[in-house]
Amino acid sequence: MRKITKVAVTTISIALTLSLSSCYGSGPDAATRMITRVTDGNEAVVDTDGSDLRVNNVLLVATEDGSAVLVGTIVNRADATDQIIGISAGDAQATVTGETKLFTNKPVIFEGDFANAKAVFPGVNAVAGTHVNLTIGFARAGLVNVDVIIRDKRDVYADVTSGAKLATPAATPAK
Repeated sequence: MRKITKVAVTTISIALTLSLSSCYGSGPDAATRMITRVTDGNEAVVDTDGSDLRVNNVLLVATEDGSAVLVGTIVNRADATDQIIGISAGDAQATVTGETKLFTNKPVIFEGDFANAKAVFPGVNAVAGTHVNLTIGFARAGLVNVDVIIRDKRDVYADVTSGAKLATPAATPAK
């Protein structure tokens, strides 16, 4: 009798565990299984006329001087080189410095430890928590519009500044 009770308890425990877990219990279409975006940034794909660009995790950060700074990554997956020719948010044009050419699989990174480009919207008095239409102009791919959130300078965005700060290449040792 004890053996049967132990097996029954184990079987019931396993059944309850599986049925009560949110992903398994709700099936393959559970809301928790359908999450694909894990950042505040928005994304866009340009896959037309021979272009294959990925605009990843883009957002703006409001800085203390009233500027907004672009955060995100752009990757060209096509064989042909493209180039960023302009970035605007609403009616404001960004000052873009650093890398603007999009070589195949060489990301252009705005902000962070590996940043190789910077886009600043000076004096726009960005308001954290609001959204704005970001337009990125490419030489080959044309215009891409993305609705982005404006974040405040805290957490992972605490070090974002409107001043120039690009990653510097590692120094080569003297021979």
